[in-house]
Amino acid sequence: MEIDFSKSAHGLIPAIIQDSETKSVLMLGYMNDEAYKKTIETQKVTFFSRSKQRLWTKGEESGNFLNLVDIKNDCDGDTLLIQAKPVGPTCHTGADTCWQTENKSDFGFISHLEETIKMRRENADSEKSYVASLFKLGMNKIAQKVGEEAVEVVIEAKDDNDELFLGESADLLFHYLILLQAKGFQLNDVIDVLKSRQK
Repeated sequence: MEIDFSKSAHGLIPAIIQDSETKSVLMLGYMNDEAYKKTIETQKVTFFSRSKQRLWTKGEESGNFLNLVDIKNDCDGDTLLIQAKPVGPTCHTGADTCWQTENKSDFGFISHLEETIKMRRENADSEKSYVASLFKLGMNKIAQKVGEEAVEVVIEAKDDNDELFLGESADLLFHYLILLQAKGFQLNDVIDVLKSRQK
């Protein structure tokens, strides 16, 4: 990997730190050649501290290390993307990230849909909300709907109509997300179980 440390007057290049699992951006630091080599050698992310004017391994005082998983160089050879497994919070303030955001997996549209389901559940007085009406009917009705949608998916899987199969699959996933919340869980909880089974 060709890294061009000469583009900065001080031989420093930015290093973006990303959680290897959640893909959240945790922090931005700067590395010189020596910091890069120490990171590779120790497998713990090490920067050149501009305030301390020395090498600084993240977590050397707090114990909140960033364990190295992968390093990628950008197309110009002067910015690093480092994937790491954080041990504890990354920010010196105690926050998960230096942007004061929670370090959790984000599934894009699915996470947005989970938030919408949560809001509709909390606004249960809405007469127009299908989700609110399901929560009012209770666990048995929600579980029944998941069962019905699962059967529909199986039926459409045996047919050749892809549009119907995908439509029923979407209905099943939607109702399953509702069931998860009715039980007090989210998709992240299921993914944690799957991760624990990984060999």
